[in-house]
Amino acid sequence: MSHAIINFFFDIAICIAITHAYRTLAIRRKWNELGLKKLIWKVIPALLLLSVVFMLLMNLKMSAYIYFVNSQSDSISKFFVWNPLFVWNPVLITGLRHMTIWLLAYHLYHYYQKEVDTTRENAQLSIIAKQAQLDNLSAQLNPHFLFNSLNSIKSLVIENPNVARRAIDLLSDLLRSSLYEKDKDLITIKDELALVKDYIDLEKLRFEERLQLKTNINDEVINYKIPTLSIQLLVENAIKHGIDLKVGGGIIYLKIKKKESNIHITVENPGVINQNKSVGLGLENLKKRLEIQYKGKANFSLTETENDHVSAEILIPTHIEDEKI
Repeated sequence: MSHAIINFFFDIAICIAITHAYRTLAIRRKWNELGLKKLIWKVIPALLLLSVVFMLLMNLKMSAYIYFVNSQSDSISKFFVWNPLFVWNPVLITGLRHMTIWLLAYHLYHYYQKEVDTTRENAQLSIIAKQAQLDNLSAQLNPHFLFNSLNSIKSLVIENPNVARRAIDLLSDLLRSSLYEKDKDLITIKDELALVKDYIDLEKLRFEERLQLKTNINDEVINYKIPTLSIQLLVENAIKHGIDLKVGGGIIYLKIKKKESNIHITVENPGVINQNKSVGLGLENLKKRLEIQYKGKANFSLTETENDHVSAEILIPTHIEDEKI
């Protein structure tokens, strides 16, 4: 039993020494960075060489062990001492089997790690690219909103300076709320509605009784997140392309409900769709943001109803929002 244990530990030491030498060489030569074909041409000769080295070291170990255990000096004993050096086939096959298993395990592990790192890097690049697109669209949307608001205030400066000052205060509060939101790309429906209320108050200084807003919002949806300024943009377009063109103004209807697997956000206003005019920058940006944020699973539509109203609707899948919340 003691001889078996001693030989077992010697075998382990030899295998560790051989594989560690190969690992050191592979790291220095950067073999793990090679493609599969190039790596095969490196591994096959190394495998044969390692097998031969394994055989020689095992035979030498066995000869030395026999020599020290059986310290007789007659010619027959000497023959049995050095005879293991000439035993090639069985030990060579054993070494070939052991080294093949180890090399496959070693390189498959590093290949797997390389694939995992590559996948992780690609995912990070995809996230960075997505974030850059969203930031770019948001950067375009905020000046667009600011420009329209300043135009509204400009019309009040001469007509009613006091109301214009009040409008500037409201715009300041509105910008502060929108610019310092904790989540830049997404905002809860509850917080978005607060922004819409400030915007309606701002526009009411100009339109007075010509502008009315009626809402129908399910309580269960207020904590869901949506792209920032998305509802505000629909309300802004309803005022610009609907209420502002009507002498008597009109009512904007805002409805938000959860139906089946989607959140339905609808803004309806009096007016018609100008078929000869392309969709504005704000709506184009909104469509792109929905496409990027929800990977094509969200939808935006602009339709004309039978009662001379225009309906803008956003559909956001609730299962994606549940994960984000």
